[in-house]
Amino acid sequence: MYRLFAGITAAAALALAALAPSAQAADRVIKVGSLKLIHSITPYFFEKFTPAGYRIEVIPFESPTDGKNAVVTGSVDFGTFGFAAAMLGAAAGEPLVIFAAQCNRGMAVVAGAGSDIKSIKDLKGRKVAIWPGSTQEVVILERFKAEGMTIKDVQHVRLPFSDMAPALARGDVDAYVGAEPGPGISLANGVGKIVEYPYSTAIGSLNMVWGVKADTIEKDPELVRVLMAIHKKATEYAMSNREAMVEMAMQKLGQQKRSIELAAPNVELTWKIDPDFIKRAKAYGDLMLEKKQIRALPDYDKFITTKFQ
Repeated sequence: MYRLFAGITAAAALALAALAPSAQAADRVIKVGSLKLIHSITPYFFEKFTPAGYRIEVIPFESPTDGKNAVVTGSVDFGTFGFAAAMLGAAAGEPLVIFAAQCNRGMAVVAGAGSDIKSIKDLKGRKVAIWPGSTQEVVILERFKAEGMTIKDVQHVRLPFSDMAPALARGDVDAYVGAEPGPGISLANGVGKIVEYPYSTAIGSLNMVWGVKADTIEKDPELVRVLMAIHKKATEYAMSNREAMVEMAMQKLGQQKRSIELAAPNVELTWKIDPDFIKRAKAYGDLMLEKKQIRALPDYDKFITTKFQ
């Protein structure tokens, strides 16, 4: 009898042990795409605010277009990237919906510290790094227009954001239209200076947004609500705990503290889609259409939703 009882107890223990991993595996994994930028740092705080039954997996992307494509193809459930990438996708008929904002600001025009470049006009004839299809491209084209210039007035060098600060340090380019922490890095190492924070256009400081497939909103709105609640809490936490944001950016981006500290004031993490956001978004679309970056405007009622705000 004792042997029988012991055998049953051992079998029960083994069964419980076998169930433990499967219970943990039952957590729903939410895959979120994030760019390797300080103003895309919020997802790394998501785990802190994720409710029971869910688990966050952050997948980094180098370019806004790659992040947007990952959402459209279903490689990730949600993704944050520049508004320009989102607009390009929506205007092309891709089933992409913006359901939250990610950040304002985060951009800068940077030139060599010892150069005579002091304004946008001084970029004429210089080698300027710009990432095609980015929010920064739309913004700098509008700034060129305001100064009576076009992209043809500069030597356009195609570079991803992470390569811009090193290229300036090597002397490969004279200036770049970058994203933080690139400008902060250039300031910290003494090789760069800020020419302008380009927020004077009709676009204002609108920068990054959150996208999701239209099918997800239709078939699984609860998942969007869960992610939105996490995003709100993470955003408010990061903005009210600057040191935590700096530490997280250092850890995830591999940058020195001084670089991140210089970049942080130029970053406004947010989640709100308010009337000002809609106004700037439509101004953005008009500019992209005018510059023939898109062939038609998207249906904004389908492209941007406030139902999860």
